[in-house]
Amino acid sequence: MTKLKKDKNKKQNAFTQKILEGFLKLLPSIIVLLIIVGAALYVINTKAPTEVKEPIPPYAFDGNDKPVVIDNGQLKLTMDPATTEFTVEVKDSGKVWYSNPKDAAEDTAALDDQKNYLQSPFILSYSITQGLETTYNSFAFSAQNGIYEIVPGENEIRVNYSLGSVQKEFTIPPVITKTNFEKFMGNLDKKEVDLIKQYYKKYDINKLTPKDNKDELLASYPVLETDVIYVLRSGTKDNVRKTIQDKFEAAGYTYDDYLADKELDFSSSSSDTPVFNASVIYKLDGKDLVVEVPFKDLDFDPETPIYTVTPLPYFGAGGPEDQGFMLVPEGGGAIINFNNGKTSQSSYYTNVYGWDMCLSRDAVVHNTRAYYGVYGISEGNDSFVCILENGRSYASIQADIAGKNHSYNFVNAKYSVCQREQYDVGDIANSEIYEYATDLPDETITQRYKFVNSGSYVDMAKTYGEYLQKEYAGYLDLVSDTSTPVAIEMVGAIDKVKQIVGVPVSRPLKLTSYSEASNILDQLTAAGLTNMHVKLSGWCNGGVQQKVLSKTKTVGALGSKKDLQNLISTAEANGNTVYLNGITQYAFNSNILDGFFSYRDAAKFISKERAELYEYSNVTYGQRENADHKYFLLHTDVANKYADNLVKASQKYGAGASFQDLGMDLSSDFYKKKTYSREAVLNEQVAKLENYNNNGTPLMINMGNDYAVPFCQMVTGMDLRGSEYTIIDECIPFYQLAVHGRVDYTGRAINTCGNMENEILYSAEYGAGLCFELMNESSFATQKTLYTQYYGAYFDAVKDNLVNIYTRYNKELGHTFNQEMTGHDNLTSDVSCTEYADGTKVYVNYGYSDYTADGVKVPARDYVVTR
Repeated sequence: MTKLKKDKNKKQNAFTQKILEGFLKLLPSIIVLLIIVGAALYVINTKAPTEVKEPIPPYAFDGNDKPVVIDNGQLKLTMDPATTEFTVEVKDSGKVWYSNPKDAAEDTAALDDQKNYLQSPFILSYSITQGLETTYNSFAFSAQNGIYEIVPGENEIRVNYSLGSVQKEFTIPPVITKTNFEKFMGNLDKKEVDLIKQYYKKYDINKLTPKDNKDELLASYPVLETDVIYVLRSGTKDNVRKTIQDKFEAAGYTYDDYLADKELDFSSSSSDTPVFNASVIYKLDGKDLVVEVPFKDLDFDPETPIYTVTPLPYFGAGGPEDQGFMLVPEGGGAIINFNNGKTSQSSYYTNVYGWDMCLSRDAVVHNTRAYYGVYGISEGNDSFVCILENGRSYASIQADIAGKNHSYNFVNAKYSVCQREQYDVGDIANSEIYEYATDLPDETITQRYKFVNSGSYVDMAKTYGEYLQKEYAGYLDLVSDTSTPVAIEMVGAIDKVKQIVGVPVSRPLKLTSYSEASNILDQLTAAGLTNMHVKLSGWCNGGVQQKVLSKTKTVGALGSKKDLQNLISTAEANGNTVYLNGITQYAFNSNILDGFFSYRDAAKFISKERAELYEYSNVTYGQRENADHKYFLLHTDVANKYADNLVKASQKYGAGASFQDLGMDLSSDFYKKKTYSREAVLNEQVAKLENYNNNGTPLMINMGNDYAVPFCQMVTGMDLRGSEYTIIDECIPFYQLAVHGRVDYTGRAINTCGNMENEILYSAEYGAGLCFELMNESSFATQKTLYTQYYGAYFDAVKDNLVNIYTRYNKELGHTFNQEMTGHDNLTSDVSCTEYADGTKVYVNYGYSDYTADGVKVPARDYVVTR
């Protein structure tokens, strides 16, 4: 019996032990489950704290109607305090420039909203998540509301704007006790008192109506506990408020009384309409007017970010009777005449430095770009050029003629402030969704207006040139060329898909070996070519569309490193310079084995996704979304490193460095750990180029953005003519007038540009050197590749024509490249004349019939040089 009992107890203990062990095993899971349930119950039963938005405090006009004047002896700025519009008098010429058209309010061709724009020295637009853009102008949304302040200083005026539908402040009591109300009413006649009482409601704590909420009234007006009060009705219009203000003022009501009565009002009136604060600073600097818009003074709700700002949108605008033109930076420069009648044509628009590649886009129809940030207006015998200084990388320049929305011709710069990116949410919403970069850098937009006592675009260009020489002192001195500078691009290797053991593999394909390139240069030297700037493309890392420059490895198919060294040494011995070309801002066909890890090394969009880019179709304008057309924008720090690597490799071989993209493309970078604004990247590029130049490395760039040109020995692919939009009346070499003789530049490659004859004529008119693309292999070698643009680069086929073009061009124009360009005139729509410091004149005829100018016969489709 005892034994059975013991066995039973033993079994029970074993069973209990197993249950306990099982419970202990499940205990962690049970604890986790309880934590999750507890957290869920907490979230469900805990009310999230209500986020209280701090209202943006508006500025207030002090009511002073005395004009605000600053005068530095050369310029006099006079501001109307009621509107913040102003005039600038140029003392030595007597010319007066207006910030806004002086008769804008009476413009019969403009609707009321357009009149408001015309009277605004400052325009701002904001946007929302759905991308809807709304524009506020300073006249209707600030000046008329009295929500701004003017702060004069020594040779400067700061205007602090609040822009929004904010109720204008009137010196009338919002709340007033019965005692004080009757005191002031006693000074008015009965008719005036009856008028005022219509717009005030009387409240007595002991005589409230059923509709009155006692608690709410006491919360809004605590004084009601002890006094009978009068409260201004909320729907009272501004014109009535103005009348009441006049009556109270006549009754002896003061601003101090108003401030005391405001203390009695605890009611809060909110509006869904956003309010923005912005400051514009006007400075007189010698004979220049400098306009600044500091980002740190831009105040806005992140849910309604500021999208663009436009300072002085109508400065110098020409009216219907004015004679003059607008200068825009299309190509080398272009003119739009006042009132040219082209009202059915689109307005002019261009992005300074082109598109920011770190802002995604779905399609590209036409890339607008200007490589310098300058515009201007000429009127009669006076003009100005507006030079965009700080913040110009955010700018787009726009211009339009009179006769569309109003009677004025204008040109201005609009700046993107909070960049945005569109999201594809088609599966969950029909509307477009945007994300904005609302963390603004501590930067300032700066525009400099330089006034010129001449209406000539040549004098305007010379003024800009003097500015550049002062800004880049020591870098834009006259060059020592005694012959035509010639850019020769030698195409080394390209990539071509080959079958290896039945597998398609991309391999370098030789087009010009190092020794063949040396031989070509020898032949050109023997033919009389001098002053050659040789760009060696496709020399490393796989070819023309190279892999990333984490390291530089020459293409074995082109020859040995010694062959490359011999090419460079031979060219230098003949007085020429070789530049090793490289891509430093993008990653093509690169992976981790090449030293590129996209999640680490690629720049980031606003969405923090990798900046994965695609080429665009010329037919559909959409992205070519396949591996052959995909590449990455590099993180700024990585791009800087690769630029250093290219320069180090160039120095190793005793060559110059040629940048395929740096100095042409400019992109921001929203990399989370280290964000760069577009302006910050510009400053990075300037610092890099200046350092390379100071260390003695010859530099070559494409296109030639104005901030990069001073540090380079050669600029290729400069856009001489631009896109000849219909609204444009004349094309002019404005930029070339400013820099000719101080840097060597060329247009597109003559033999592969598609229109050889036009490119030679453009070069002759714009004072450009010559550019050719050459390869040793015939064009058949590029078949079944992505490099058919080299169809006309076969040296044996183009040699004779190349030599003939150069020989004539150099003979007639070679002596001009160390001189300033001093004059230019479009004699007709087809014939131009360019003049140099020594009196040389170059007549260019784009027409198809001969033309005689100044006794000189210029054959059709040709140029003539006189000395």
